[in-house]
Parts: sequence; C-alpha cells; structure tokens
Amino acid sequence: MRFKVAALQFTVIAVSLILATAADARTINLVGFGDSLMAGYQLPPGDGFPEKLQAALKAKGLDVTIANAGVSGDTTTGGLARIDWSVPDGTDGVILELGANDALRGIPPEESERNLDQMIGRLQDRGIAVLLAGIMAPPNMGADYAARFNPIYRKLSDKYGVRLYAFFLDGVALDAGLKLDDGMHPNARGVDVMVEKMVPAVTNFVEAISSVKN
Repeated sequence: MRFKVAALQFTVIAVSLILATAADARTINLVGFGDSLMAGYQLPPGDGFPEKLQAALKAKGLDVTIANAGVSGDTTTGGLARIDWSVPDGTDGVILELGANDALRGIPPEESERNLDQMIGRLQDRGIAVLLAGIMAPPNMGADYAARFNPIYRKLSDKYGVRLYAFFLDGVALDAGLKLDDGMHPNARGVDVMVEKMVPAVTNFVEAISSVKN
C-alpha cells in the first residue's frame, strides 16, 4: 500500500515538472512590421530579415517565430492604417521598422512621429511589446530635415518605455557590397550583417517577454 502511495506521489510530481517545463518553453510569437527593408525586397524566399533572424535565434536555443509583415513602399501612414489587422491576436512582440520611405519622400518628420506614436500606443494597448528599429534620414534631405527626423525614435522610446535599436541598417548603409544595385536595399549578405548586429538586442527583447509571459 505504501509503495502504491509513493508511486502515485512520484507520478504527480513528474507530471507537474513536465507541465512546468512545457509552460516555460512556450513559443514567443513576434511580428516584423515594416517596409521593404523588412519585407526582403528582391530577395529569394527565406532570405528576408525576419526569416534569417528567426533562424539565428533558434540556433541560440530560443523558441521564437517571426512573421514577416513587411510591405515594400510602406510609409508610417500606411503602417498606421494596417497595424491592427497586420498584427494578429496572440502576438507577443513587434519589431517596428518604418520611416525610411517617409524620409525619402520628404514627409514632415512631425507626421511620421505622430504615426509611429499611434502605432506604439495601439500595440501597447493590446499588451504587445515593441522593439523600435530606428531609421536615419538620407544625407540628400539636408541637415535641417535630419535634425527633425533622426531624433524621433529616441523620443518615442523614452515616451513609451520601449526598447530601441538605434539604426536598422547599421553596418550596411555605407557598404555598397552589402546592398542591391539600387544602392538602397540590403542584399542577402547585407541581411546577414543586419541580423548578426541585431541578434543581441532581439535576444534581450525575447527574454524580457518570456519573463513576463511565463
């Protein structure tokens, strides 16, 4: 009789440990939300930033999925219009990368800031964490435009307390060998550089989400 009781207790403990481990290992669902830089413009399937970032994180032992919600040519206005339905329920975090097309078109930085502000607010209202990926205005837009545009990402990061990755094209922007012939978009090797540089920030982002969700 004592043996049966002990065996039952052991079984209960073992099942509890298995269930606890399963909970700890819950997949973290991210969405890469942005423009052509996120979408993987002119790159073969699987070579886009979200896909390669997911592979790099999984190689580190992180149970993560990253959906690609990049739309080539998108501005912050377009992003704001689709943010609610492009980020599905069940999303744990969003890597938010928009603004490059705004700068290329000379859209007033104040408008871009308002749009990004509303996107972050909507995501936080849904309980979705945000990692904001910054963009810098191209030099041909002039110093005045850059002085108004470039700081908006830090301002929004401070306002909402979201994590900031200062420059999405870090390591690629000034290297022609890492870009397509258009001189603007990363090629496959360029994406590899972007992923390598951003992995630490996204790892911390995922771990922070996991500590709250589990």
